[in-house]
Amino acid sequence: MTSAQPLSIAAERNQGAPRVSVIVIFLNAAAYLTEAIESVHAQTLGDWELLLVDDGSSDASTAIAQDQAARHPGRIRYLEHAGHANRGMSATRNLGIRQARGEFLAFLDADDVWLPTKLSDQLAIMDANPGLGMVCGAVLYWRSWSGGEDRTFPTGHLLDRVVSPPGAAIEVYPLGRHISACPSDVLVRKSSAEEVGCFEEHFTGPRQMYEDQGFFVKLFLVAPVYFSTHVWLRYRQHPDSISAQVNAAGQYDDVRYYFLNWLEGYLARQPHADRRVGAALARAIRPFRRPRLNAVLTQLQRARRRCRSVIDRAMSKGRSR
Repeated sequence: MTSAQPLSIAAERNQGAPRVSVIVIFLNAAAYLTEAIESVHAQTLGDWELLLVDDGSSDASTAIAQDQAARHPGRIRYLEHAGHANRGMSATRNLGIRQARGEFLAFLDADDVWLPTKLSDQLAIMDANPGLGMVCGAVLYWRSWSGGEDRTFPTGHLLDRVVSPPGAAIEVYPLGRHISACPSDVLVRKSSAEEVGCFEEHFTGPRQMYEDQGFFVKLFLVAPVYFSTHVWLRYRQHPDSISAQVNAAGQYDDVRYYFLNWLEGYLARQPHADRRVGAALARAIRPFRRPRLNAVLTQLQRARRRCRSVIDRAMSKGRSR
């Protein structure tokens, strides 16, 4: 690993550690990287450092990042793997975490953009809840940059309140039905990230679609989290994203099954795993291992919901009379 402008020990001591370490990982992202960096500079909170972590780029994004580090020594650092290697998103995030000096970590993918109060608003929530491990908000799925229509979706199942573990692990995708956090939107306490072992580096290739979910589910199992209704992120939608590529290649089921198998092994190694999490995992993995049973149970559940709906309508009519 290298840094284009390493801080001297004296400079570190004089400047002091920032409250937030912003980690931007990138791979051949020259088309978007400058805009992402500008959204960090535009933050109303000034107490941050920016780590630009290169995953072996071969385009102009390496030069863009190195130029930023040269212009802002001590505030922006350029990092890369040994030999300018490509090691995947998880290993690249972990490189940034190891070098981060802040109390909190904020991840920003190179194709996304923050709104100006992102860090200040989220840090205020963290400060108001000292035991909180992570905070995130609703996400604007950004299509208007290319002529499409933007849509905003809330994340999490309980909004604007602290969620105790392991509630989010059960209710939020990929084990639950509620929308999960976007990596570019979270603010994480660094000690919480280190407690769970940071990101799983075996999620490489198409499996990178779940590298964030591997980290989130580990965090949800042990740390309180907060899902806000505020919007702080423009989450760029484009066909080159890893999720778009996996779906286009028809690999979604294979990638999901790999994740569920890993999670099963991870839970088996936890000495006090919550049974409710195990039950949610069993439901999620059942379509892959027992498809016939899953089909029968799914039909029964749908029939139960239809019956419940009929009963509710009949009771409503009775009350109105």
